[in-house]
Amino acid sequence: MQTMSEISQHSLCYLKFLNLLEAIRGTPTFPALDPVEERLLNLLAATWHIGRRVSVLEAMGLSSEISATTAHRRLKTLRGKGMITLDADKSDTRIKYVIPTELANAYFATLGQALNKAQQQTSN
Repeated sequence: MQTMSEISQHSLCYLKFLNLLEAIRGTPTFPALDPVEERLLNLLAATWHIGRRVSVLEAMGLSSEISATTAHRRLKTLRGKGMITLDADKSDTRIKYVIPTELANAYFATLGQALNKAQQQTSN
């Protein structure tokens, strides 16, 4: 069981991370993402992390909170913002896979650095 001090430290760490995240969102380095784009990109990242390729059709069904039509539109906007690209399947060119771009990888790396920084600031 966690003590109140530990809970407060975790809360402080999370708040520091949120502040860093807001600063990151305000920089011109990365395109502005709406909440649905951000949610979809995070769901894709979790799937990419385990080594799975995600087809456009699968991406459209990743979240029960996002309709397939909305997900498809957001995939188009993420592609337009340079966060994802599409790669045709080698044996069936009707199937397209959603692939992170270098910009998306840099975005996730920056978020990870912000989390590490928040943890370091809280533990000092």
